[in-house]
Amino acid sequence: MAGFITRRRRETADEELVRTLFNEHGKAMLAYATRLTGDRASAEDVVQEALVRAWRHLDDLGNGKGSIRGWLLTVVRNIVTDRVRARNARPAEVAETETTVAVERDHADEVVDTMVVLQALHRLSPEHRVVLEQIYLEGRSVAEAADVLGIPPGTVKSRSHYGLRALREHFPAGRHLGMEGVA
Repeated sequence: MAGFITRRRRETADEELVRTLFNEHGKAMLAYATRLTGDRASAEDVVQEALVRAWRHLDDLGNGKGSIRGWLLTVVRNIVTDRVRARNARPAEVAETETTVAVERDHADEVVDTMVVLQALHRLSPEHRVVLEQIYLEGRSVAEAADVLGIPPGTVKSRSHYGLRALREHFPAGRHLGMEGVA
């Protein structure tokens, strides 16, 4: 019980000391913090944080080295410096609006489209699939695809036509999947 009373008296004394620090130095701290930050609300946060640090380091305040106001103003400057460094260490925050675009385009739709097309390709006959892979995935011309596959160019054209027709049946109406202009 005696320890509780002693601790409570110490807490009350600490609170009174912090209150006294604020009454004596609060205006100077706030003026200095406002000048450093350029923002009254931010300066008030800095002063509050400086007083919390003072409360945590009450023993440092009473050690007789330098003035209390000097210690408090140094703490204010250090807090502001830490905040500036923290803000500069991360990218600037940009409010997202309809006119701003993402730094990186979201490619999720393309991934899904690719998966859907590949699944549809696997439903085709091997003859149609291999022709479409050569022309559209490998980027070969009809003649090049014919050479690689060892079949006549007319057969490549015919299989390409019927393969694309079969692919279109696998997709919902209005869903193009980037296949505009494909025969």
